[in-house]
Amino acid sequence: MGYFLRQYSGRTDSNFNKVILRRLFMSKINRPPVSLSRINRLVGQEQTKTEGKTVVVVGTITDDNRLLQAPKITVAALRFTATARARIVAAGGEALTLDQLALRAPTGANTLLLRGPKNSREAVKHFGFGPHKHKKPYVQSKGRKFERARGRRRSKGFKV
Repeated sequence: MGYFLRQYSGRTDSNFNKVILRRLFMSKINRPPVSLSRINRLVGQEQTKTEGKTVVVVGTITDDNRLLQAPKITVAALRFTATARARIVAAGGEALTLDQLALRAPTGANTLLLRGPKNSREAVKHFGFGPHKHKKPYVQSKGRKFERARGRRRSKGFKV
């Protein structure tokens, strides 16, 4: 896959292949999953602009069982969960691999490149240095007496 993208990025004027190649070599943390509901929300907002376009995700497409009806869309991604692929196909859409996308749209024409939420991991909530950053403490016990007093509750003086 990387070989083809290197060839395409060198031979075409399109920046699309360079972006896909760069995202392919990213770590798993930097390739977060994208749910069907997120795709539905983003495609649904711009219905006229996204008509007939292929949604491209360099990552995993996951199913969201809160979404009652899956949209009829063409999606190209690295991986699909089994239920996500089944729902896309059942709705009359297509689930493509990035290889198939490279043959169909070598320059990335009529594609919509999406990314998942990178900072929604649990670990990110603990990041940030200094006071008043609302960072989450690493607590050994999560009971009533552990880091739940002043500064954490309004009933105990103040809450930051």
